[in-house]
Amino acid sequence: MVFYTMLYTGYAQAQHRVNPDEIKEKMQWFADGKLGIFIHYGIYSVKGIDESWSFHNKKISYPDYMNQLKGFTANQYKPDELAQLIKESGARYAVMTTKHHDGVALWNSKYGPLNVVKKTPAEKDLLKPLYDALRARGIKAGAYFSLIDWSHADYPGFLKDSSRYQVNAQPAKWAKYLTFMNGQLDELAKQYKPDLWWFDGDWEHSADEWKASAIRQKLLSYNPNAIINGRLQGFGDYDTPEQNFPVSRPNYKWWELCMTINDNWGYQPQDTNFKTPYEIISIFTDAVSYGGNLLLDIGPKGDGSIPPQEVNILKELGAWNKKNGEGVFNTVAGMPQGHYYGASTLSKDSTTVYLFVPAKTSAPVLVKGLKNSIKKITVLGSETPLNYKIVGKISWSAVPGLLYIPIPENQQDKYMSVIKIELNGKLDLYRGKGGFLTNE
Repeated sequence: MVFYTMLYTGYAQAQHRVNPDEIKEKMQWFADGKLGIFIHYGIYSVKGIDESWSFHNKKISYPDYMNQLKGFTANQYKPDELAQLIKESGARYAVMTTKHHDGVALWNSKYGPLNVVKKTPAEKDLLKPLYDALRARGIKAGAYFSLIDWSHADYPGFLKDSSRYQVNAQPAKWAKYLTFMNGQLDELAKQYKPDLWWFDGDWEHSADEWKASAIRQKLLSYNPNAIINGRLQGFGDYDTPEQNFPVSRPNYKWWELCMTINDNWGYQPQDTNFKTPYEIISIFTDAVSYGGNLLLDIGPKGDGSIPPQEVNILKELGAWNKKNGEGVFNTVAGMPQGHYYGASTLSKDSTTVYLFVPAKTSAPVLVKGLKNSIKKITVLGSETPLNYKIVGKISWSAVPGLLYIPIPENQQDKYMSVIKIELNGKLDLYRGKGGFLTNE
């Protein structure tokens, strides 16, 4: 992943070169899916250091970094159990790092010897069994692929303060690298048929240099329904802000927040700053409220096992999703800010509003500007109707009153309660400035 997060916190919106109307049908499962699990697995997990960046930024020498190949056993890598854990989390898709910037492929690539089958004690393809296990559970399979390959002799970049050559000075050498890179993409497309491509590293070259349009066309020739993330110099299908949560709703129709479960993408034993289940759930529901997805990252150890803290978080998230998923999956973005001071979503027909209420609360929930009459209000997980009160409604005014909804303590979720408001008709909101005029 990228340490320079600022590169991806807004610039992509101005560079979309794909017509949203042409991709809306294939994007529907992504829009409905809401939650994905990112898996950063590679040789960097052996020493527990920054993936690829540790040698690029000279925290460790390149030979010392690559020496991790000898310790990469994957002897506790259990794709079926991992897929089951992802299923239990409630995620609808998963994205596996097929190759990071270090150039180490997790499959037996015919393009160069640098892969875990030929160069590590693992001696096995790590992709196919996972993708098979995911698809057997109805989970879409995504492939992270670094356009950058700092290990390849024909790639210009290497260390942060040095490069092998300039593209415009040696176009033939750059063409050789593109042949290599496209050869690996062909392998992945043919052998694993990813439902989603998650590119990284596009910032080092222009769309013309990458021949980004040709990459897109090529991948769609294999699978016209494949989805491509927003890191292909404008030739992707959705935006991918990294780590930093957007304060205002992103402009582009489809977007996904990718975020670590602690502070690092790959496994690092010293990093114990794990987000709590509540924090993950609140970030997730905020993203969904804005019409986006969450791609939550986990980092297996060098042997392939999943740290117990990460297992616990995914299980807690899954238990919450099992109870409250109606308010998350297959919904659309919620009410505009100002109507409810929290996250919300809507059913696709706009006749049901879901409000996310953090942890325990003694105060009633407040909704402003709701013009609809109410059919029923419940807490997800309970069929008992909630009482509610409308305050400040004046009979001769078109301005609606304030809706207060008390939540009984015995119906509150330990992390995040979801209030379901069933309306008579489609959601109708008052957007005026108040006052006493009947037509305001």
